[in-house]
Amino acid sequence: LESLPVLPEVASAAELADLVVNVVQTYETLVDDKLTGSAIVGDAWTSVKGGLGPVFEALIHPDLPPSVTLLIASYVTYSVVSTVLSFGQEPPPNSPYPMNKYDPVTARRYFDGKWGLVLGRAIEVSFLSGTFLAGLALDYLTGKLESNSDARADELSVLLTKLGPSFIKIGQSLSIRTDLLSTAYVRGLKSLQDQVPPFGTAEAREIIETELGSGIDEIFVDFPGEPIAAASLGQVYKATVRGGPDDGKDGDEEREVAVKVQRPNIMNQIALDMHLIRDVAPVIKRTFGLNTDFVGVVDTWGAGFVDELDYIEEAINAKAFTEGIEQTPLSGVVFAPPVADELTTRRVLTTEWVVGERLDKSAKEDVSILCSIAMNSYLTMMLETGLLHCDPHPGNLLRTTDGKLCILDWGMVTRLDPDLQITLIEHMAHLTSADYEEIPKDLLLLGFIPEDKSDLIKDSGVVETLAEIYGAWTSGGGAAAINVNKVIADLQDLTAEKGNLFQIPPYFAYIAKSFSVLEGIGLSNDAKYSIINECLPYVSKRLLTDKSERTGGALSTFIFGPDKSNQDRIIDYDRVEQLVSGFGDYTTSASGELLGQNSTRTEVIEGVAAQVLDLLATEEETPLQKIFIEQLAKIITSTTRSAWSQIRENSGVLPSGRTVLGTLVDPLGVFRGSPIVRVNELDERTVETTRNLLELLTATSSSAASTVDISSLSNTEIIEISSIVARQLFARRNGVLQTSNRLAMQLLQLTADRLEQGGERDIVVVPSKDPIKTVGDESIHETSAGNRKDSTSDRLAGARQILSTIDQ
Repeated sequence: LESLPVLPEVASAAELADLVVNVVQTYETLVDDKLTGSAIVGDAWTSVKGGLGPVFEALIHPDLPPSVTLLIASYVTYSVVSTVLSFGQEPPPNSPYPMNKYDPVTARRYFDGKWGLVLGRAIEVSFLSGTFLAGLALDYLTGKLESNSDARADELSVLLTKLGPSFIKIGQSLSIRTDLLSTAYVRGLKSLQDQVPPFGTAEAREIIETELGSGIDEIFVDFPGEPIAAASLGQVYKATVRGGPDDGKDGDEEREVAVKVQRPNIMNQIALDMHLIRDVAPVIKRTFGLNTDFVGVVDTWGAGFVDELDYIEEAINAKAFTEGIEQTPLSGVVFAPPVADELTTRRVLTTEWVVGERLDKSAKEDVSILCSIAMNSYLTMMLETGLLHCDPHPGNLLRTTDGKLCILDWGMVTRLDPDLQITLIEHMAHLTSADYEEIPKDLLLLGFIPEDKSDLIKDSGVVETLAEIYGAWTSGGGAAAINVNKVIADLQDLTAEKGNLFQIPPYFAYIAKSFSVLEGIGLSNDAKYSIINECLPYVSKRLLTDKSERTGGALSTFIFGPDKSNQDRIIDYDRVEQLVSGFGDYTTSASGELLGQNSTRTEVIEGVAAQVLDLLATEEETPLQKIFIEQLAKIITSTTRSAWSQIRENSGVLPSGRTVLGTLVDPLGVFRGSPIVRVNELDERTVETTRNLLELLTATSSSAASTVDISSLSNTEIIEISSIVARQLFARRNGVLQTSNRLAMQLLQLTADRLEQGGERDIVVVPSKDPIKTVGDESIHETSAGNRKDSTSDRLAGARQILSTIDQ
């Protein structure tokens, strides 16, 4: 390069042309010497140049060197061929996404005509990334990975910043994964959360004025010279907007707002990166032999990425979240900043200024509480409202001064359809209750296992491998708690035996991103944080309150386990304890109690009473009420039989061998051996479960007593609470009546079923002239088998008639 001539000033176009030719000739001589002298391509280059050079010199310019004429000829040939092939086709679009929506087909047509731009970006990404990776490889070979980690982390942060928005987003997601990255890299990447270099305020002001159609001074009382924060796609200014009749406020009140301005030309940058990544995706899939639809994953990511550039859509998302969350128990605990519609366009977003601190910089005792609230909020979004915020890095989660959680930046979201939501609830119920045998089936329904592998999901090797992974994950600690080498070995064994079994469905990309970030925030505060256990409160609440049939099935699986289809099923105490505990944690979290939003004692008791009645005393039968009535009826009948048996035995025994009480109540012994009063193994299990449930109720009451000391209630409070409970019972009188009727029907049904399954009494038939049956210490003439059957059938028919009458 030092041999290139210094460019002098030129006075005419002819002089400029001569100068260009001289510079090109000098540069070509350097390149030509290198190629000619190369041992690899020297001979071939000389042959091509000698054969085609004279032809092109005559056609193009006699003074240009052969290599330059070859280059020009190649470009002309490419242009001619491209033009011929494009006859009859639509002209290339003027932008990669003309409709401002992700469109990979149109983007391909756009970039096919800009191969130089695509090639340049590919070389840039490869070169910059290759330089960093080469440095890492050198550190590994020289044993300096740890000692150079701080410097390499800073280099990575700089690299991602240079590569632009697409790569900054990846770095932001990784910056809170303390279980995946070392402390040095986490610290280095955190700068990407709020220290991205800003663009000029002059450009920002020009964008605002163009978008809003007015001058800055006409809109704002004060607009700062520097942004308060810069992100990958835009930057935020804290400004004071003028009051007026159209601002939605009373009078001329000024107010502080956050003004987010989009970076210039950001759409084309993202479109180019997504185009390159989409081209590389099939190569990655083939190279590693993966089942996952990588192109589909990239398309899902790209759609969300491009939608994030439409600030009007972001405003709509924020409003939809606020409206949806107001219909849940989390109303008043979590919110999105209110939008100033009159100051919002596709490239400018204005919201009310929210005073708060970042979640990861809040007081330590608050972080765990807020993480719980955040988890419940995101589960509510994913499984209830259907609109999931997909960018929950710490900079977008604020603890407000009044103890609420504010979620910022609603540009990147994903939507889930109701059927997928229910399937996810079923899967999470199986995870939190450790029903690992159900997991393979869940993964098939969710698309993580291809349909052509469905015959393998019951294989014990698959179940055991997944159980081990999920079990370690449930214990807390994130990926760091899992023996990665063993997991990889187990999965390789499965793959060798059964082929590539797992895939990642495209829709899961954003869900994984959201909850990966939340897990990272939790792990940064608690090294044993378990995201699966943190899901329990919401899962418990959803299982207990959802009225859908499929959720009812998930509830049955949760509390009965493998015996859910058994007619004699009895609730599993450990599972019920887990469910009740989770529901209590959700209620506490949603109420905001742990953040200082304490309710009065009367309000707490009123809330508990309302919850119980809403869950159990419903007019329409719900899955929870059906299970509750079924189990309550079993408890009533079993404890009644057990109590009767114990009282009868304690009353003493007569010389005849019968008990005193039994003789007084049933002198003839007609019901002595009847299954209606006989205690069996099911009754014993039911009574034992009842004792455990009473202990759980006592423990729960004791826990509640720590919040509300019932013994210290004043007479006024007792009267007020009694009045509240009476009002709630009266308001739900139809539900209470219907519930009572269903319980009575269930009791009669259990009695009828017991008679039908167990017969009338224990019978021993002895040879005799007259048929006689012996029951205990008494002998009674037995009717024929046919008559007995008719008698039983008559009783069952009568019981069913009673049930039918009550139902009507």
